[in-house]
Amino acid sequence: MDTLDEKLLGVFEGKVVRKDLLHRIKKGTNVPTFVLEFLLARYCASEDPKEIQEGLEAVLATLQDNYVRADEANAAQSKVATKGKHRFIDKVHVNYIEKEKRHWAALENFNSQRVAINEKFYRDNDRLLEGGIWAEITIGYNEIEDDDYTFYVEDLRPIQLSRFDFDGYAAGRSKFSRDEWLDIVLRSVGLEPTKLSTRLKFHFMLRLACLVEPNYNFIELGPRGTGKSYFFSEFSPYSTLVSGGQATTPILFYNNARKRTGLVGFWDTVAFDEVAGIQIKDSTTIQIMKDFMANGRFSRGAEVIADASLAFNGNIDHSIEQLVNSTEHDLFIPMPREFDLAIMDRFAAYLPGWEMPKNSSDFLTGNYGFITDYLAEAFHHQFSHTNRYEEVNKRIRLGQNVEGRDEKGIKKTVCAFLKILHPDGPPSDSEFDEYVAYAVEARRRVKEQMNKRKPDDEFARINLSYFAPDGKEVVVFCPESRNATATQHPFRRSLNSGTKENPEAKTRKAQTRTVVEQPSEVAVMVQPEIVSPKELELSEKHYTIFYGDTGYSYETIFGPYFTGAKSIEIEDPYIRMPHQIQNLVRFCEVIIKLSGIKRIELITGYDDETQKLEIEQKLGDLKQSLLEVDIVFDFDFNPNIHDREIQLDNGWVVKIGRGLDFYQKPQSWNEIGANDLSLRKCLETKVDIYKV
Repeated sequence: MDTLDEKLLGVFEGKVVRKDLLHRIKKGTNVPTFVLEFLLARYCASEDPKEIQEGLEAVLATLQDNYVRADEANAAQSKVATKGKHRFIDKVHVNYIEKEKRHWAALENFNSQRVAINEKFYRDNDRLLEGGIWAEITIGYNEIEDDDYTFYVEDLRPIQLSRFDFDGYAAGRSKFSRDEWLDIVLRSVGLEPTKLSTRLKFHFMLRLACLVEPNYNFIELGPRGTGKSYFFSEFSPYSTLVSGGQATTPILFYNNARKRTGLVGFWDTVAFDEVAGIQIKDSTTIQIMKDFMANGRFSRGAEVIADASLAFNGNIDHSIEQLVNSTEHDLFIPMPREFDLAIMDRFAAYLPGWEMPKNSSDFLTGNYGFITDYLAEAFHHQFSHTNRYEEVNKRIRLGQNVEGRDEKGIKKTVCAFLKILHPDGPPSDSEFDEYVAYAVEARRRVKEQMNKRKPDDEFARINLSYFAPDGKEVVVFCPESRNATATQHPFRRSLNSGTKENPEAKTRKAQTRTVVEQPSEVAVMVQPEIVSPKELELSEKHYTIFYGDTGYSYETIFGPYFTGAKSIEIEDPYIRMPHQIQNLVRFCEVIIKLSGIKRIELITGYDDETQKLEIEQKLGDLKQSLLEVDIVFDFDFNPNIHDREIQLDNGWVVKIGRGLDFYQKPQSWNEIGANDLSLRKCLETKVDIYKV
């Protein structure tokens, strides 16, 4: 415990937790951070080592007894049937089934989508209907045989604070310096600030901006494994992560059939993971997204106003140096083609993800920080109830190259920093100056990419600036592109109407220097250097398929990695039930269509000898069928295996937490997605693809 820990404990007693306790438990569970800290705050609110150890044991016992692992759903359901009721910690969704004219609760890990629920629960917790929430939920067993359900919700308690005192939070903040508070926020999200530079600390604050500033549009692109999606999937119960699949108007914005607002009406932040994989088939979605990103409203039958911020995360698989020096490519290269300049222009800030450190235990803190849920409530309060825009507007002075959307984006970024770091009042002039400089850089990064893409000078005024307290105008540059001619003075294609240019003249022109006129009217001679990034190669992937996602099929997950493979080994202890065997058949069909694999080996498990005989018969049928297409299929049983893994002889390994069985059962076999798995809703699971 250091001095800052002692001070934090004294000012915010009962609202902090030792983050190393979280790390110790987190490694063995797949439970969101705010859920674990909810339990730690209940059982480990002590400084006594013995009491802390007892508390940790109580947390682990609670998780053991109440948290359901995805592969233990059958045992959990049996426990309820045997005991009559049981309390679980699980993520709960409520779905309205139109043809039945009633609501049903669905529990992700309990793996039941038809749990009866009283109206009061989803009336008091809107987010149950859009994305679901984590909760302590008591499930009862219905013994009435004539009813059309087996389980019902007896009690439901969201895992979040019931009351939050913002005045007390702000008063506590006033007892710390800015730098102390910055370190406290970083420790609260699990990071050790002594390992980070001030610039990196600001990068992490920018990741949090969407959680405090409404209608804030943010993008981060960079390498894998830097924790881009963590703050949106685990830090706050007020944000939701859309991972892959189709971004449709009914899901995101408004469902005309049900007359119901989509995700933007229920969450403070809607974050898009793996932005390159977003599938947008309806041009209406893009137009509505543009309207919403511009002013927080859109019209779709009825005018809808919402405050949700949009965060876009994605991976860059190219050299940053190559991209900024390329005349053909830019730092928006992973974006879907549907994301045009109008979408890009609405980004307030672009965080340079390539500067972020890789996830490592070296950066984790063992000191005290706020209970995650407490800080999330503080951010939510400021998101909903505070507006610092006028305060920023009165203090900030921007240069003449700062245009309309530049100004709005810069000011909203500064507002976010004030809310995160100065909830108690205004910052000093020097602190305010730091935030403005950082915000200008983050917006310039957006504008530089648009300027490279646009064939005219619409976005050419990239030298964004601000006036320091001493009255001096400061032009801010992005460090990665400051000396990159292709970015600072992008090549403009000339329009030669009415005449055709002969090939020799065209070649000579390409080899000569091009004069690019700067906004300052200073002619600069430049020699554009064309540097194309390397073609995208197969790479390791680590991502989460979230509950309700669509767009995931065996083809999209496995297809690219079949290249060069001749045999495949499947270890999955749960190829037992009819639907699981049917999934295996579908997977074999994909192998036939997309690969040259000639041998398939399966190792699975069984519950009893009777079931084993049934499995052998069905797998025997599959074996004979595969022989007809010249593929050898062998299977064996091992009742002791537990993990699921698919290994190809080309070195690639695919591990999916739920194996091949990650699809939800359709409500009806006559609905969309019943046959095409890419349209079928998924259960939540992790996917790891790596080479050995």
